[in-house]
Amino acid sequence: MQSPLQTPSAATDPRSVKVNLTTGTGVDIEWADGHVSHYSFIYLRDACPCAMCEEERSKSGRRPGDAPKAAPGALPMFKPVAKPVSAEGVGKYAIKFSWNDNHDLGLYSWRFLREICPCAECKSPQH
Repeated sequence: MQSPLQTPSAATDPRSVKVNLTTGTGVDIEWADGHVSHYSFIYLRDACPCAMCEEERSKSGRRPGDAPKAAPGALPMFKPVAKPVSAEGVGKYAIKFSWNDNHDLGLYSWRFLREICPCAECKSPQH
């Protein structure tokens, strides 16, 4: 059975998108089907869909949005909290962030964002 997220629909079409750069609280999306998603900037940076980040995640077995794990015995390094310095729409299908760690390769499509929605409803096994 094909996932309803595979074809453009109300589930993958945002009604409104708020990128809270000033407050640093993340991104809020109200979808056309009425669902509301909130993404922290840290979650979004850890979910970057670019090829480089996807490859790193697949090697470590992380899912999009999961934080990287330090190697055993490694000392934790100071890393500034992930925050975009800018955000821009890409056509009618995606959003792109330029992050404070100089990373700017990921295009976050609306479909991808709906697939990785971190809310309890979307993460439940029945979903």
